[in-house]
Amino acid sequence: MATARAVSVEIDSRARYHLTITLPASGRAGRLLFLVALWPPSIFLAQAPQTTAPAPSASELKLDTGKQIYEAACIGCHGPGGRGQPQTTLGFEPPATFPDFSDCPTSTPERTFDWRATIHEGGRGRGFSEIMPSFAEALTVEQIDKVAKYLRTLCSEPDWPLGELNLPRPLITEKAFPETETILTMAANANGADALSSNLTYEQRFGVKNHFELSVPVNFSEQGAGTWIGGIGDMVLGVKRVLAHSSRTGSIFSVQGEVSAPTGNREKGLGSGVTTFETFGAFGQILPHFSFFQIQAGVELPTDTDKAPKAVFWRTALGRTFTQHQNFGRSWSPMVEILADRDLETGADTNWDIVPEMQVTLNKRQHIRVNIGIRTPINNTAGRSTQVMVYALWDRFDGGLREGW
Repeated sequence: MATARAVSVEIDSRARYHLTITLPASGRAGRLLFLVALWPPSIFLAQAPQTTAPAPSASELKLDTGKQIYEAACIGCHGPGGRGQPQTTLGFEPPATFPDFSDCPTSTPERTFDWRATIHEGGRGRGFSEIMPSFAEALTVEQIDKVAKYLRTLCSEPDWPLGELNLPRPLITEKAFPETETILTMAANANGADALSSNLTYEQRFGVKNHFELSVPVNFSEQGAGTWIGGIGDMVLGVKRVLAHSSRTGSIFSVQGEVSAPTGNREKGLGSGVTTFETFGAFGQILPHFSFFQIQAGVELPTDTDKAPKAVFWRTALGRTFTQHQNFGRSWSPMVEILADRDLETGADTNWDIVPEMQVTLNKRQHIRVNIGIRTPINNTAGRSTQVMVYALWDRFDGGLREGW
């Protein structure tokens, strides 16, 4: 049997209140009771005289619900309703990443998965402030699940899509979730004519269900005899709107409209030379066992069909996420995309491509990710090269490029 030890905690030096708690020398119950000992004085004292209070046992705490666990282990710092305690109560200056769980714009984009990991691993384990301790010894995994689900209830506005619906981003298929991200995508021909293309996309969420994005392509191609031509392609501006989402069914549906401006040089093969409007729908579905399914389908409508034909396209991605360290560590998301497009002209063929790929998180906070894959034509291979593709993704909502490592 472990040896018990007494800990005397001075709660208020001015009032000279003291609390003596007898703790087990080790174990989860001992850790939890020590956390209880650090609660703000108002929890214990009210108008209490100078007495020695016995410590409650783990069974007396009755930590059966997420709310009870929160009030036992979290409220001392995060406050009633998840809004945080005053700094005079905290006794320290909250870091910039200190959350307000009741603030829907900042809490809903986060995944319950990430909150669970931060509670279990502590701030250090997820690239946040070390002020946040690890509760791996004080709480069971089941208790951590309960308190993380309780945190979800603190945003009282039901219209915000939750972060669980923010599925891993494929290389080509557009997502339905509104983002605050910057993505650099590059593709190089593995056969045929030498060519290298890149695209920098800036996405910014606004309001409850919207985002806008700006894409700037830069392309290079070999013209023969070692001569390369490069420059900016056709820039694209788009706006996305979520039309329906459900955390119960794990589904989300959005529509997006885009306009492609003829900023690229048509004679050098860097652009179409025509303004093109594009609209599409995007659907995401969570599947069992951390799997997911995404679809994008739309139409391209150039203003001058003599320069570029109207076209339709269909894209889908199927994948699954694997995680390290009991689902608290690094994530890998293998995916496969099937792509189809067809010009709306008589006798035109439908082009089919397949893209196996792998997305992986790079840092502890998991807001810096890379994805690499190979796009291979399935049919109509004449003039269509196999491409090696890669992107680097920065989720700006979760912090700067140098944060969270």
